[in-house]
Order: sequence, then structure tokens, then C-alpha cells
Amino acid sequence: FADLVLETWDLHCDRNGQEHRTADMGCKQLVVRRGQPFTITLRFSGRGYEEGVDKLSFNVETGPCPSETSGTSSHFVMTDCPEESCWSAVMQQQDGESLSVSLCSPPNARVGRYRMTLEACTDYQGSSYQIGDFVLLFNPWHPEDTVFMRDENERREYVLSQHGLIFQGTCDYIFSIPWNFGQFEDDILAICLNMLDINPKHLRDQNRDCSRRNDPVYIGRVVSAMVNCNDEDRGVLFGRWDNRYEDGMSPMSWIGSVDILKRWKKFGCQPVKYGQCWVFAAVACTVMRCLGIPSRVVTNYNSAHDTNANLTIDRYVNEKGEQERHSWDKIWNFHCWVESWMARPDLEGGYDGWQVLDPTPQEKSEGVYCCGPAPVKAIKEGDMLLKYDIPFIFAEVNADVVYWVVQGDGMQKQSIRSSDVGKYISTKSVGRDSREDITHNYKYPEGSEEERAVFEKAEHQKKSIGEEDEGLHLRIKVSEGANKGSDFDVFAVVNNNTDEEHVCRVTLCARATSHNGTLGPQCGLTDPVDIDIEPRAEKRVPLRILYEEYRDKLTQDNLIKVVAVLNDHQTGDIIVAVRDIYVENPPIKIRVLGEPMQNRKLVAEISLVNPLAVPLNGCVFVVEGTGLTEGQLVKELEEPLEPQAEAKFRMDLMPRLSGLQRLMVDFESDQLTGVKGYRNVIIAPQPM
Repeated sequence: FADLVLETWDLHCDRNGQEHRTADMGCKQLVVRRGQPFTITLRFSGRGYEEGVDKLSFNVETGPCPSETSGTSSHFVMTDCPEESCWSAVMQQQDGESLSVSLCSPPNARVGRYRMTLEACTDYQGSSYQIGDFVLLFNPWHPEDTVFMRDENERREYVLSQHGLIFQGTCDYIFSIPWNFGQFEDDILAICLNMLDINPKHLRDQNRDCSRRNDPVYIGRVVSAMVNCNDEDRGVLFGRWDNRYEDGMSPMSWIGSVDILKRWKKFGCQPVKYGQCWVFAAVACTVMRCLGIPSRVVTNYNSAHDTNANLTIDRYVNEKGEQERHSWDKIWNFHCWVESWMARPDLEGGYDGWQVLDPTPQEKSEGVYCCGPAPVKAIKEGDMLLKYDIPFIFAEVNADVVYWVVQGDGMQKQSIRSSDVGKYISTKSVGRDSREDITHNYKYPEGSEEERAVFEKAEHQKKSIGEEDEGLHLRIKVSEGANKGSDFDVFAVVNNNTDEEHVCRVTLCARATSHNGTLGPQCGLTDPVDIDIEPRAEKRVPLRILYEEYRDKLTQDNLIKVVAVLNDHQTGDIIVAVRDIYVENPPIKIRVLGEPMQNRKLVAEISLVNPLAVPLNGCVFVVEGTGLTEGQLVKELEEPLEPQAEAKFRMDLMPRLSGLQRLMVDFESDQLTGVKGYRNVIIAPQPM
């Protein structure tokens, strides 16, 4: 027999991509998921493959120093009876000189870029052919993969969906912003793989790093560290919280991860300025979904940052409600992290499922700014010693806040009530634009036996007292319409739940604040008011917050912290109530004109009204949406936008993908920043 000579081959990128749910990546390379077969066609010249005469074998390799012992290289022969636990090649059909072969990786293969060679051997004489590269990803559809997820709707949301919602605001005013994850957009896969290749663990020991890429726990830890740049590890984002963002992009103005990851690549992996928690979390979510690990962004309201790990955060205010001394411990009005879905074979049973990864740089873990993966179940159970970083996250959802009132004579008095940490833990619902509350995954019901048992295990005595019925009760209410550009009222509401009249003194103080709990200048203060309150009655003390007072003091977070202090003259008790108020931006209106169809022009009309009493200068709209726009579309207004005037413009889109897509808009100007809007659009498929 003459030698078997390979003439051409076809990796069937499109068909394999459809079957492996990677077709949306739109890259011209083969991208497949582990544990699932893919088909290639080999075409020989002169003669076809002869069974019993010719021997075909394949080599696949990943990483710079592939070896069989590290699991980064495999040599396997075409056979009829493949083994599930290793790479295999099976003949599918033969048609003259062409032969199709089904290749399959084991479900625990290393993910990443692979090189593939074919060896064709006849009578011990052989030739070897490089038949191309492919990328192997995690496979949540495969029951043997450690990221296997059972429910198809969940896999669609947490792996395949390229847009989502991130919850922000305060626990009393929850709202969401749209986010373009864009994990299948051009170049994003290459950027994510590059991130793995420049991480410090890879640079220290390339062979060990590549051999651990079969483990989502390891990958999650690397991604958590690489999304921030605090270890001078060429990480993606530079965190900043001080409202000074002129030499970069304000964290409030991003609407997607694609822009951030592309900037990072374009500037040679220099950190992109600037990020805050939801930006870090959203970029990490994009990277994890891109690699095939089911992931979602989660928001925790009233999130504690407990630097001395005693599970108590002490706050000092004077009798007017003004902050007395600086504390390193902070309460963030919300904090975002990522949950990724994976098994934890490294832990004793029962900790598979959602794991917290927090890429926002807060505390070091094993010498590096990263956090997790921490099993959500271990946080709920108070299992502090399990890997990784349980105590820090446990504090974020369970710490106590104790208010101390420093009196005129320097005496400190503990307030009898404290605010609750770890409220309304939220994520986007599966398949719907609504909020799913997942607090029950993190904590047992307050006051339950189970909660008490968990706190004993965590050596935590809960200091805060629940909302009692007896005595005086103090809370803060906000009038409707805390809109940017308007004055609005807040009230201290006092309830007397006793059978005696009480005489007490109430003070209200308002200050601009940022979302990580740093306080800014004062924008409202009442003189102390003495009130008599009848048995079982309610009284209100108002504070009017004026636009001209808060206008230049508000940070881009749009937050005002109101503190009310009540002195009960009879008992000497002091009660503190605190509330963060979100000052609302105006809405962006988006209309879609015409009938949305794939590869046909579509027009969007976008408008916004200036609610302020001053003109807006430097107005810019940024529009993006995976499958609807190529990258970002920017519209700059040439003229200032006068008070109460409407900016309106039309923009042409060319939808590339069919199905449910989302158009997202961000508006920036000198006085109004980070204004967001979105519109869902269902694109009909192109008629065949």
C-alpha cells in the first residue's frame, strides 16, 4: 500500500459550535466543551483509509510545557470502543477518500487552547500533520463535569445569556442597572484565556498552573485575583472610591464588560480606570461565563466590611447625629460579588453548588487580593474554617452595627437599637427581568434556633436587638420624589408604644455619602426639637433637604445618609435611626421604530429631559447591546441641554443575532452622570 497522505481537513467550526453552544462566539476557530464529542473530517489524496492497514492517532496538547503526567498532553489511537475517562477518537463514516472522526475529551480535561496533530501510519511508516487549534471550555451540560447544572433554564441564564441586571440603590430603595456581559463577543474568549496566561501563578510555574485548569475552584480563585490590580499582577481594573475619576472612566458610567476587557487588552494589560464592586463583579461574571462556569452577580444590602474580624462594627455619633470619629470598619449600602456554580470535591460532602467569588480588593487571602470560592452553604452554617475566606463573607452578611452616642461631656452611650446587616441579598431572576431574593441561602430566619446555633459555632453573640414593640420606636421616612434637581422632605417618625406620655428630644442630620460608607459634607440639619408624645401615638419631625444644599456635595453615587437621634428624657435612653436615601436620576426613554429583524436596519429613538435648574454641558449618550450594535455607538450633543429641555436623537442599528436582545444606554454630562436606561427587543430570525 502507498502511504496515506492527508490532503485537507475540516474542523466544522459552525456545526460543532452549534452543538456545543459556542456558535455565538462568532470566532473563526473551533470552540468545544469538555466531555462532549465533536466531529472533524479528514480528506486523503490518492486513496482512502483502509482499516487493518492504516493506523490513525491524534495528539492534543495545551500550555507551554505539555506532558501526559500533568494532564496537559494526550496521545490516543482511533478506536471502536472509546473510554469515557480519557481522550478518544472514533470513526464515524467513510465516503471514498474522506473520513469523519468523532473526537471527545474526558469531562475533567484541562480547559484552554489546544494544538492538535494527526499521525497517519502505514506499514510502520508515518507522517504527522498539524490539523489546527481549538479551545476547550467547561461543560455545565455534562453530568460528569464539576460545573454540571441540571436545569436548562438556569444554564441559559447563567452561561449563555449575554445581558443581565445588577441591583443597586439602598435596602429601602432597590433598583437595577442593565449590564452587557457580552461573553461571546469577538475577542472576549481570547482575552479571557490571555488573563489565565499572565496570572502570577502561571508565571511562577507554567506546568502546575496549566495542569490545574481542570478545576473550577482554581480558575475561580485566579479570576477573582486577576480582575483587580492590587497585587501589581496586571489585573483588569483599578478600584477607586473617592469621586475623583477625571483621568479615567467613572465607575458609574460603564454599561458592560466588553468595553473594559477590550481596553485592558488594547493598552497591554494595564489596569483600566476605574472600577467599584459591581464593575469588578460583572467583569468576573463575564470571564467565568465565557469559560463555561455558570455565574451570576449578587448584591448584598448593608454589607459590613469588618476589618478587625470581631463581627461588630462600632459607629460614633454626637447628639446631633454627626459622625464623631473615623472608623476603618465600614457599612457599604450595597456590595456586589459573584456566585459561581461548581462541585467542591476538595471539601467534605454537602458544599457543592453556589460559591461566592469576590474580586473587589478588600482583604488579602493567602497573600493575594482575592476572595473565594466560598460555599454559600458554609456561610449559612457558620463553618468558618473551610476554604476559602468564610469569616470575611460571614461578617459581610451577619456583623452587628452598634451606634455609640458621644455626649457633650464626653460620655459614650450605646444606642439601644442597631441597624441590620445583610439584607435583601438579590440577583436577577432566571429568564425574567425581576429580582430574586436569595437571603435564605445565606442566613437562617432571624431569631430562629438555627440562627442561634450558627452564631454559637461562629463565636458571635448578636448585640443588635430586634424591632421591639415596647418603649419608643424611631424610624426615618422619605417623601415621594427624591429626584435629582428637586427639594424633598425626610421625617423622623417616633412611635410611643407605652401607656405613658414621653417627652423626648429629636435631631436630624443629613450628609452626602458614598456607596462604601464614606461620609461627605453635611446637606441638612435640624435644631433639636423637644416633643411630647401621647401614649400609643405617633409624631413626625421633618427635615427639608434642598437641592441647592446637596447639589455640589452629592457624589456620583447620588446618596444622602440621614441620621436621627432621639433622647428619651424619662429613661435616659438614646435611640439612633439611620437611612440611606438614593436621589433619583431622570429616566432615559428608548423607542424602537420599525419591525425588528435579523440583518435588517432598525432605528432606535432615545430621549432624556434635563430635570435640573441649570444647563447640562458636555452631554454624551453611549449605546451598546450584544447582537444589536458593533461595539459602542456614541452620540455627543453639540449644544448644552437647557433646564427642562429634552434631548432626542435617532440611531441606526443592524441586529446580528435573533431572539431576545437588549439595548442599553448610558448618559454623561457635567452635572448628571451615570444615567442608565435599557429596552428589550425581540429580533425575528432572517427568513430563509
